[in-house]
Amino acid sequence: MKLSEVKQILPTLENVEFQLENGTFVPEHFHVTEVGVIHKKFIDCGGVIRSENVVNFQLWNADDYEHRLKPNKLLHIIQLSEEQLAIGDFEIEVEYQQDTIGKYSLEFNGKSFVLKNKTTACLAEDACGIPSQKPKIKLSTLNTCSPNSGCC
Repeated sequence: MKLSEVKQILPTLENVEFQLENGTFVPEHFHVTEVGVIHKKFIDCGGVIRSENVVNFQLWNADDYEHRLKPNKLLHIIQLSEEQLAIGDFEIEVEYQQDTIGKYSLEFNGKSFVLKNKTTACLAEDACGIPSQKPKIKLSTLNTCSPNSGCC
């Protein structure tokens, strides 16, 4: 989900809710402790130089149980960070700590923002020699005896 999509959704909400992919909700007294842009420049294992930009939201739980972030407040934080940091309309990455800090992509299910689990991947599979799919083998050519013949 891009930043522009979040900005369109926020004015339609009464409350800001974040939910993990497994259905568990981030406690409603969370804080958005930062909104920023992360620029990553790197070389993949095939030697290709790459770069990516993401808008970063960091969610944090405090002992402030009376705190509730309202949609207009989050929208104000986003607008301020766009003005001060010249943030572009990039995909959003959310940092949220459970056992360790996790990074999530973001979707919206019509009521809540959903933190989608991110995974790693090889970006240069062709250079590494990793097959994109395991080769399919016909089982009938490997075993010519029938299950009740006693040869197996």
